[in-house]
Amino acid sequence: MLKLIEPVLGIDYLRDVANKMMIAARTAPKGRGNDNTVMAVAEGETVKKIAEKLKEMGEKYDHKGFLRDAANILAAPLMLIFGTKIAPANLKVCGMCGFKDCAEKNSHPAVPCVFNTGDLGIAIGSAVSVAMDHRVDNRIMYTVGRAVVEMGILGAGVNVVYAIPLSATSKNPFFDRA
Repeated sequence: MLKLIEPVLGIDYLRDVANKMMIAARTAPKGRGNDNTVMAVAEGETVKKIAEKLKEMGEKYDHKGFLRDAANILAAPLMLIFGTKIAPANLKVCGMCGFKDCAEKNSHPAVPCVFNTGDLGIAIGSAVSVAMDHRVDNRIMYTVGRAVVEMGILGAGVNVVYAIPLSATSKNPFFDRA
C-alpha cells in the first residue's frame, strides 16, 4: 500500500517565508546606501489588536476599507509590517520632495524624502516577490499601515507604513473581498 504524505502548511512555514521576505527587503537597494527601513512581524494577539484599531478607525472615518481589512487580517496567522524613517538623503540638488533642497526639507520633518518612500517600495516589492516564489498568499495593505502608525508599533519617526498579511490556504483570503 502506498503511503500518502499530507503537506505541512503551518505557522512555521509562514515564519520561514516571512524571514526570507525580511532578508529580501533588507538587502534591496537603498538610495545612497542609507537604510531607513524598519520591519517587524506581528502574530496572534498583536494582529487582533491591530484589527481592533482598524475597526475603530473604520467607524471613526466611516471608511469601509478599514472595516473590511479589520476582518480580513484575522485570516492571517502572521503579518509583516514595513515602514520607513523620515531621513533626507542630504543632497545638494534634488527637490523631488517639493522643497528646494534637503536643507529646506529639514524644516518640515514630517514630510518624507522621496528616497525614503522609494526605498520602502523597492523593499516591499522584493519581499512580496519572495512570498510569490514560495506561493504564500499576501497583499500589501496601506490601511493596516495607518493603524500601525496610530498605534506607534514601529516607534517614533516611522510615519509611512504598510503591512503584508500572509496565508497558505486553498484561496487567497486577501483578494476578491467584499
